[in-house]
Amino acid sequence: MQVRKAVIPVAGLGTRFLPATKAIPKEMLTIVDRPTIQYIVEEAVASGIEQVIFITSEGKSAIENHFDYNFQLDHLLKEKRKTVLGEELSHISNLIDIISVRQKKPLGLGHAICTAKNVVGDEPFMVLLGDDLVHSHKPCARQMIDLFEEVGESIVAVQRVPLKDTHQYGIVEGDSEAAYPRTHKVSRMIEKPIPGASDSDLAIIGRYILMPEIFEILENAPPGHGGEIQLTDSLQVLCKRRAMYAYEFDGQRFDAGDKLGYLKANIAFGLSHSALGGPLREYIKQMASTL
Repeated sequence: MQVRKAVIPVAGLGTRFLPATKAIPKEMLTIVDRPTIQYIVEEAVASGIEQVIFITSEGKSAIENHFDYNFQLDHLLKEKRKTVLGEELSHISNLIDIISVRQKKPLGLGHAICTAKNVVGDEPFMVLLGDDLVHSHKPCARQMIDLFEEVGESIVAVQRVPLKDTHQYGIVEGDSEAAYPRTHKVSRMIEKPIPGASDSDLAIIGRYILMPEIFEILENAPPGHGGEIQLTDSLQVLCKRRAMYAYEFDGQRFDAGDKLGYLKANIAFGLSHSALGGPLREYIKQMASTL
C-alpha cells in the first residue's frame, strides 16, 4: 500500500488570530516570506504525496487562489523581467494536483476529514493540519510514510509535553516498540483528558496516516468534546479493531495557530532562511543585549 493522498483541513475560522483573520484565512498568514499553508503543502510534496485535498469553507478562496495560475500577474512579471519572482510563482502553481471539498457545517476535525471520503477512496491517506509546522531536516510526513511502509497500519505523530499541559491535547498511551525507534504501539487515546485521567505525556500533533476504515467510524461517531465529531475518539475505536502506532517524529513543532507559537515559527524559519538568517541572528543578539 502506498500513501498517495493528503487531506489538509483549512475550514477553521481562525478566531485565535482575530482581528487579523477577519478577512484573511489564518492559513494565509505568512511565516517569513510565504503563507503557512504553503509550508504544509511543500512538506507533503517533499514526502512523495501525489494529491492534496483541501477541506474548505466559505471565505477560504484565497488559499485555492494562492496555488492557482495567475495569467495577469505572470504576464506582468515577464514584462518587467522579474524572472526570479516569476519562477517562484510558477513553482507554487505547479506544486501538486489540488482538489477542494467544502465542509458545509463546522462540526469538528473528525467531520472535516470525513468529507474527503469520496475523494480519498479505499486507500491509506495522510492528514496534515494547517496550524502545525514542523521544522526538520527530513520532512515529518516522510518520516511517517517510511514507518508506514514497515508497519502497514495507522500512525499518529506525537511529541512529549509537560503533564500539566496534557489537557490541551489528544493523548496516546501505549508501549514502546523495540523493532522501530521512537515508536509506540497504541493501546488507548484520550481527547484533552482531565488532570489525573492519564499519566502519559505523549501528545498528538497535526500529522496522521490513516487507514480508510476511519471513514465508516467517523460517519457513525457521536459528538464528543465540545459537541464536535472528534478525530481522537474515532481513532480510539480504530485502534481497537487493528494495530495503530504513535511516532515521536524528529524535528521541532510549532503551533502556528497560537500567537506565541506563530512568532516562534517566524524566528525559527527566519534563522534558517538562506538570505535572512545571518542578519536576523545578528539582530536577535543586539536585542538580547538590551533586555
